[in-house]
Amino acid sequence: MAIVIVIGAGMGGLSTAMLLARDGHDVTVLERDPASPPDSPEEAWDSWARHGVNQFRLPHITLARWRELIEAELPEVGRALEARGGLRVKLIDELPPDITGERQDGDERFESLTGRRPVLEAAVAAAAGEIAGLTVRRGVAVAGLLTGDPTTPGAPNVVGVQTDDGNELRADLVVDCGGRRSPLPKWLDAIGARPPIEELEDSGFLYYGRHFRSTDGRIPEVQALFLQPYDSLSILTLPADNGTWSVGFVTAASDRELSALRHPEPWSAALARYPLAANWQGGETISGVDIMAKIEDRSRRYVVDGEPVATGVVAVGDAWACTNPSLGRGLSIGLLHAQCLRDVLRDVPPAEAYKLALRWDEVTETVVGPLYRSTLAYDRHRLAELHADSSGAVYETDDPTWAITRAFSTAALADPDLLRSFLDVLSVFASAEEAMAVPGVLERVLELGGDGSAPALLPGPDRAELLSVLAA
Repeated sequence: MAIVIVIGAGMGGLSTAMLLARDGHDVTVLERDPASPPDSPEEAWDSWARHGVNQFRLPHITLARWRELIEAELPEVGRALEARGGLRVKLIDELPPDITGERQDGDERFESLTGRRPVLEAAVAAAAGEIAGLTVRRGVAVAGLLTGDPTTPGAPNVVGVQTDDGNELRADLVVDCGGRRSPLPKWLDAIGARPPIEELEDSGFLYYGRHFRSTDGRIPEVQALFLQPYDSLSILTLPADNGTWSVGFVTAASDRELSALRHPEPWSAALARYPLAANWQGGETISGVDIMAKIEDRSRRYVVDGEPVATGVVAVGDAWACTNPSLGRGLSIGLLHAQCLRDVLRDVPPAEAYKLALRWDEVTETVVGPLYRSTLAYDRHRLAELHADSSGAVYETDDPTWAITRAFSTAALADPDLLRSFLDVLSVFASAEEAMAVPGVLERVLELGGDGSAPALLPGPDRAELLSVLAA
């Protein structure tokens, strides 16, 4: 058993803490936001303040992979979410039958369990309260790291944290789950550590999102996948808890001609022009147009030239790497990463701090590193497409994987078997390379999807028509 401090009581922090506590560790979670989660989902939505989560009331979805991991590892979370009105979405049953074909064995894997972000976090917090050996302290902010005797030359050894009220809390391992805004590099610099390898850039996307509620508790009819590519923008149509859902326009942040989407009337007028998404603005609006900008694509690696920059501390989930959230992969990758930490600690105890730092870097790069990099590659290509749309050009690239991605998305809507392969990739059950390695898949993709030289756009207005709607 180890004494573990987890920084951050968001989805990733509490999930990590639960997995470690269930494995016998003594875990304390420190959360800077003071407010406890309300029991009522509507109170959570209306009044719960989570200043540390910038997407707290933005459109949000959980993937089927997250649901599968939760049911296998932390079933309390699933029960708590359903008790709060969380929605089970059987995607294959919701999509039009001319796309899905007849039901197949294994289709149940695509079921998701989802809700608005405040409701999801409240459910995870309630489940954490059931776990022995887990303490959550809210209103406690970490100000820096404590160090002890080094385990390797040139690398500080972290033995706890200092809080902003001057208290010192000791631990065998500090786990940073501070999310996108994690200040871990600053804390490490303060104790004399070398800087990590950091890759950082603005993802270049802008979100305009709204939430709705039905009068009968049902979500709108699903006519397409939840992320839909169009000329100049993408649309997210995301079911949630208690008869609520969200819709988001995803644009290039540099596309000023679409900035009218920040206002409710042009936002609604624009959505009405997209036949596969227009029905998602029925019901009562329960938010204005919420905007999320300045989204970073960022990864940090804490082993440099084969040596850890520090021992006794690890980063998990968004504190390690984060991307544009339109693919909805963050929670699934974060839970996979937390599962990895639980498993690594079974083999390498925190007392072997140097060995643990190296093993954690190796496992991170092997298991979740490829998921981050494939998401980043998608973001860069899709953003380049949007930039080309705004200038009236067609995006061209020498990267053959993007042509295959385009062809795959086109072919998936023409072949039920390819649809399931495509959903495996979207749901983080398989990588694109693994899906294409199945005999016959690549050949069928090329047959039905063409050469991928043009994006597979769904029916909707072209750019000139969209700008005309917004101008009116």
